This record gives sequence, C-alpha cells and structure tokens, in this order.
Amino acid sequence: MLETSEADIAYDVQGPLPPAGGRPPLMMIGQPMDATGFRALASHFPDRTVVTYDPRGLGRSVRKDGRVDHTPETQAADVHAVIEAVGAGPVEMFASSGGAVTALALVTAHPGDVTTLVAHEPPVIAVLPDAGAAERARAGFRDAYLARGWGAGMAAFIAMTAWEGEFTDDYFAQPAPDPASYGMPADDDGSRDDPLLSDRSWAISDHRLDADALTRSPTRIVIAVGEETGDAFTARTAVATAELLGQKATVFPSHHGGFLDGEFGYAGQPEAFARKLRETLDTTA
Repeated sequence: MLETSEADIAYDVQGPLPPAGGRPPLMMIGQPMDATGFRALASHFPDRTVVTYDPRGLGRSVRKDGRVDHTPETQAADVHAVIEAVGAGPVEMFASSGGAVTALALVTAHPGDVTTLVAHEPPVIAVLPDAGAAERARAGFRDAYLARGWGAGMAAFIAMTAWEGEFTDDYFAQPAPDPASYGMPADDDGSRDDPLLSDRSWAISDHRLDADALTRSPTRIVIAVGEETGDAFTARTAVATAELLGQKATVFPSHHGGFLDGEFGYAGQPEAFARKLRETLDTTA
C-alpha cells in the first residue's frame, strides 16, 4: 500500500525485485478496471515481474482527497508514484481502455517512466471525426443510468460501444435497449456512483492527447486494437489515435477485453493475447 496525502494506492508485485533476466517490470493498468482484471493475462508472464494496481477510489485504493471524478492526469501521477515505490523503473507497460489514456498522460508527464507502452483501445473522443455525436451518444447512456439505474445504463453503454461506424441519425433514432436483452437486471437499486456509467470518468474520454509530446518521447508507443472490435467506438478511437501519432494500430487477438478470461463475463482469448503482447514487447523497432 502506497500512502499519499490524497489516496492510499494498493499495488501488487508478482515476481522478484529486482526483476530476473535483465528485463524491466511489466506493469498492467486499466480504468475503471482494477488489478483483478489482469489475473489471466499476468498468469501468462511467469518469467516476468508483473506490477498491477487499483486506481484511486477503485478496488482497494481509498481516496482521501474528497473527490469522486477520475482524471488521466491524477491517475498518471499515481502510476508514477507506484513506479517510484517499486524502485525498478522504467517499466514496460500494457494499458487497457481508460488505463491506456492514463498511460498516454503518464508518458506525456513522465517520459522516462516507460520504455515501451502498448496502449490498447484508448477511448479518447476528440480524435474522432464525429466527436460531437460521440459525446451525445456518451451522454445517452449516462442519462439512461441516471433515469433508470444500472441495468438500463449498462444496456445503453453496450449498445453505444457496439455500434459500428460513426454515430449517425440512425443510431439516435433507435429505441432504448431493453436491459433483459443483454442479460441485465431491470431493477433499480438507487445507486448512481458507477464510474463507467456516470459522468465521473468523462475526463478520460474527454482527454486531449499531446501528440507533439508523445511523438518526441523516448517511450516506444504502440497503439493496439482488437481484431474483433470491428469499426466500433474503441476501435475507431484506437485507429485515429495511432494515425495522430504517425503509425498504424497494431492488431491484437479478440475484442476490447480480449485479455480477460470467463471470470468477467465476455471472455476473450487471454493466451493468444498474451502471445501477441509478448511478441510486441520483444520487438525493438
């Protein structure tokens, strides 16, 4: 547990310190996913020292700053502090979803912290040609959550993130999805603090990348996209982010959660995903 004035940050180290074999630690981060989401992926790297953590206010990490919002800059400062606490940096990093946005903010602020970053499907709206429509679609699942609870909000979130291509009039003309059609409960428990469905994490999808700082950074940045994500929201943001940085997105197996096993519902292909991640990290150019 890393205790700071603003939060107590829980992190885990799997493997020896200093790392064996001369390789740096491999850090895996997500948002709003905590360390539990990387169990399957980490199990395929028994030869590496793997570091995971719970973002502040999530999992075991307790906030003391009186805030409930999640911002990439704050999360990046926490990750920087964890890397310093581990004392074996710089690290290699795999970052998923909102964690990929945090990682890009980290490389911008602390370019010496990471040697290679694999940023998997960062959901940054500003890079999209239909950014305004994407913001409207995001507000739609937030509004469904506020009006009818978690099941309605999650059903609307799934519908939004599964939509192929730009958010057109056809998207907004659809009726509200039935939570039962996605196996979601229709009951409303009254809570409105979900970090994914509320607006508490909007700063993540609203984040504007500093392309100049990122391309000047000594960090090797690889933007990754799932082969099954198609032309859906996070595939489009990944491809556009890669283009912003002057590269093509690197295709990984499976979908947005392709490194997950069945513990979290929609299972991916963690073994194949880990092979691709290892191959990508081992590539020096």
